[in-house]
Amino acid sequence: MHLTDFQRQMADLYGERDASRGLARTFAWFVEECGELSRALFRGDQEDREREIADVLAWLASLAEQADVDLASAAARYAGGCPRCAATPCACALDR
Repeated sequence: MHLTDFQRQMADLYGERDASRGLARTFAWFVEECGELSRALFRGDQEDREREIADVLAWLASLAEQADVDLASAAARYAGGCPRCAATPCACALDR
C-alpha cells in the first residue's frame, strides 16, 4: 500500500473521530503508541513489532491528515538521500 492510499484509508476509517478528538489529544495517542512500540521493540516478538509499527503509522497518518500534511510529499524529503548532506548512506557526522 502506498503512503497516499494508507493516509486516505486512515482518514476514511478514523478521520471524523480523530478530528473531533483534536490535534492535541490525537498527538497524545500517537505518543502512547510510540511507548507501546518501544516495549515491542525491546521486549516483544516480531508480531508485536509489526502490530505496533502499524499502529504508530496509523496515528501518524491521522496527525498528518489533521495538520493538512500529505505523508507521501513529506516522505519525498528523503528521496534524494539525506536532506542535510544529500548522500546515501548519510555522511553527516555521527554526533548530530
